[in-house]
Amino acid sequence: MPSEIRAAVCHEFGSPLSVETVILRDPGPGEVEVTLEAVAICHSDISYIEGGWGGALPSVYGHEAAGRVTAVGAGVTNVAEGQRVIVTLIRSCGTCPSCVTAKPVHCMGNQPLPPELSFADGREVNKGLKCGAFAEKVVVHASQVAFVGDDVPAESACLLACGVPTGLGAAVNTARVRPGETVAVIGLGGVGLNAVQGARLAGASRIIAMDLEPSKLEDAKVFGATDGVLVSEETPWRTVKALTGGRGADHVFVSVGVIPAYDLAPRLLARGGTVYAVGMPHNSETTAVAPDMMAATGQGMRGSLMGDVVLARDVPWMVDLYTQGRLELDALISGRWSLDQINEAIADTSAGKARRNVIVF
Repeated sequence: MPSEIRAAVCHEFGSPLSVETVILRDPGPGEVEVTLEAVAICHSDISYIEGGWGGALPSVYGHEAAGRVTAVGAGVTNVAEGQRVIVTLIRSCGTCPSCVTAKPVHCMGNQPLPPELSFADGREVNKGLKCGAFAEKVVVHASQVAFVGDDVPAESACLLACGVPTGLGAAVNTARVRPGETVAVIGLGGVGLNAVQGARLAGASRIIAMDLEPSKLEDAKVFGATDGVLVSEETPWRTVKALTGGRGADHVFVSVGVIPAYDLAPRLLARGGTVYAVGMPHNSETTAVAPDMMAATGQGMRGSLMGDVVLARDVPWMVDLYTQGRLELDALISGRWSLDQINEAIADTSAGKARRNVIVF
C-alpha cells in the first residue's frame, strides 16, 4: 500500500521549504524502500533550492541519507529488509560502457522510473537528485543503496552517501594522489575536509588547507592537514609555493562552488600539476584559464563527480576505515536538526561555517 509520509517540499526556487504530507508509492521490480534515520544537507541541495541549476517543481530534494530497508521489489538481491543502508544519487544500469569500466557515476543506461511521489490529489512531486530524501521514506533503484551495517551511527553513515566519497574519492580515485606528492584543498566544508582525509590516507607529504575562515584551518588539521593558508591573504599562492619548496602543489582540489576559488587554483599548481573541479558553481558561472600556460607547464584541470566512487567497492572500505579509527565521520557533524527545522539547518549551512548539518528522524 502507498505510504503517507512527511517531506520538505520546494514549491518555489529561493523560498523556504514546506514540511507537508505526500504519498510515496510502493517499490516496484528492482527498487527498494528505505525508512530514513538521517539525511545530511549538501550544498548541491541548496543550489537546486535556490534555482541555480534549474529543475522541475514542486520537488523534494535531499540525497545524502541513511536508514533501514523496509521493503524490496522483485529481483533485488544486494540488500534485504531490516539492513541499514546509505541512499545515494548514483543510479547505475550495470551494463553501459561507463558501468562496466567502474565509472557508475557516469552511467548512460538509466531509464526513467515511474513517479514515486505525489500529493493526495494526485499531482506529481518531483524526486530531486534521484532520491527525494528530505522525507521520512524514499523509494529508489536498488543500485542507489549500499549496505553499511550497524557499526556506524545513522547520522554518520549518511555522510558516506555523498560528502565523504566526493572529497575522499576525488583524492584517492580521481587524482590518485601518491605518497610524497603535495596537495592543496580550497574550501573546508564537508567535502573539502574529506579531500584532506583522502590525501592523508593516500600518503601526501604536505596537505595545505585553504579557506576564508581561520577556524576552519585549525579544523582541517584534525583531519590531516599539515598547513593552513587563508585565501584572503594578499598573495596566497606565494605562501603555497613557499610551503612546497617553491614548486607549488601537485594536486589542487576546489571543493567549493565559487568562481574566485577556481580563479585562484591554477596559481597554486606545480609544473605538471592538476586542478580538480569538485565544488559546482551555478550553471551560468565560468572561470578563465590560460591554455598557453597550461601547455607550457604541463598543467591541467579535470572534473571529479561524486569522487568516482564505486559503491560496492568503496563503501565497505570506508566503513572498515571508520571502525579502525582511520576515517573520521562523527566529527564532521556540526549540528543535528529535526525535519521541522530544515529551513534553519539550510540557513546555517549557507552561512558557511558548518561541516555538515544532519536532519535526524
